[in-house]
Amino acid sequence: MLIDSERLWQAVEAEDPRFDGWVFCAVTSTGIYCRPSCPARTPKRENVRFYSTAAAAQGAGFRACKRCRPDVSPGSPEWDRRADLVGRAMRLIADGVVDREGVSGLAGRLGYTERHLHRQLVAVAGAGPLALARAQRAQTARVLLETTSLPVTHIAFASGFQSVRQFNATIQEIFALAPRELRTRAQRTGRPQDSGAIALRLPHRAPIDARGLIEFLSVRAVPGVEEALADGGYRRSLDLPNGAGVVELHPTSEHIDARYWLEDVSDLAAAMQRTRALLDLDSDPQAVRDALGDDPLIGALVRSAPGRRVPGHVDGHELAIRAVIGQQVSVAGAATLAGRLTSQYGRPLDRPIGNVTHLFPSSDALAKLDPSSKLSMPRSRAQAIRGLSRAVAEGHIPLDMGVDRERVRHDLLALPGIGPWTVEYIAMRALRDPDAFPAGDLGVRRALEGLGRDGSQREAERVSASWRPYRAYALQHLWASLGHANDTTTNIDTRRLAAA
Repeated sequence: MLIDSERLWQAVEAEDPRFDGWVFCAVTSTGIYCRPSCPARTPKRENVRFYSTAAAAQGAGFRACKRCRPDVSPGSPEWDRRADLVGRAMRLIADGVVDREGVSGLAGRLGYTERHLHRQLVAVAGAGPLALARAQRAQTARVLLETTSLPVTHIAFASGFQSVRQFNATIQEIFALAPRELRTRAQRTGRPQDSGAIALRLPHRAPIDARGLIEFLSVRAVPGVEEALADGGYRRSLDLPNGAGVVELHPTSEHIDARYWLEDVSDLAAAMQRTRALLDLDSDPQAVRDALGDDPLIGALVRSAPGRRVPGHVDGHELAIRAVIGQQVSVAGAATLAGRLTSQYGRPLDRPIGNVTHLFPSSDALAKLDPSSKLSMPRSRAQAIRGLSRAVAEGHIPLDMGVDRERVRHDLLALPGIGPWTVEYIAMRALRDPDAFPAGDLGVRRALEGLGRDGSQREAERVSASWRPYRAYALQHLWASLGHANDTTTNIDTRRLAAA
């Protein structure tokens, strides 16, 4: 991240929260690293060092500030924006791949040697994959210590540590407190203890239109998989590496209240990261406003709603299948069809929560789908669903956060029944590409016409060139300008029938 150090120092002097998670400031005279917004007394400039990750600060010998808790600041938007090796690696590390598959597994997914991967991460993030994963394990352990009554030894292994000794040493080194002291401190400050769920707060950068995000997800809720709650919350199932889970989300003015029910608590880090992606919590709204706020066409829309985010997803395959289902039907119709597919092919939860009773069907299950069965959809679309699921199940088209986005675009377009609209929608929500833009979208056409412009795909492509690298955010503002009318539009992919 090429940010001028003097600008960073100005952020520290101003206690600017917009830089939290982007950078960490360490003080050589105290041995502590903080958020830029830390309310403690401003240190001398010559004693301050800047690091791009908490792992880099820890590797330099600094421990986390007990006052501003830099380990729980929002994540850096840099890692979503970057499409290179480092960005892909950081997204996979955040999802827990190093803990599950080791550095060799991470390097194998990315298609590079371990040495080259380590070199690139150190150059950009200031730490190698093991150090980055270690910092994340420590954060997960802290959450479990403060929000659950699990025995400390169970937390050690659930967080990804290989031994209790390693766990104790790491927690002491990073937080300057023993694990039991962290738990006692949390209990003194009244942090919630919930025997049935892990309850925590998910931070973000202000402003955020959290209620708009929840409404977007609720309108598209798949029966059995998702549920819109009467109090304005949202709940859905999670297919996690070691088991199933359910998350319940409630937006507040300062954070997102989240509650997790997990079959295996070692999935907490992955569940948290996927929830953050779902709500786009690591976005930098100021950067988006700076890029789009003065645009002559959509600038007024951006300035009137600077907290608008791009809804992501918790499972790439699920999102891709739902995109195919929604090619020629309304939003409500697509949710109904996806619900029927779930009831036939989804796995029931051992522990349903409310009306969330199933996991969305896996790629393995849908790869065996019979297109001639009664699915209330055209046979060609059922064939497209089966072909896409087979490609995912066999590993030909991975849809995780560490993929090469352009390669996945190319491979998806080669599949029967998958056209440009579907590919860009998948890139935007499943692959977290902030520049994804389905220029042929019917909602884009109507929004441009509403702004007094030609709504053709060619014109959409032309005017959107000035919105890079945030075209996905521009799309959200265009859709929002239509109000609820966009919830009933038909998304037609021009290659839908010809290619199927």
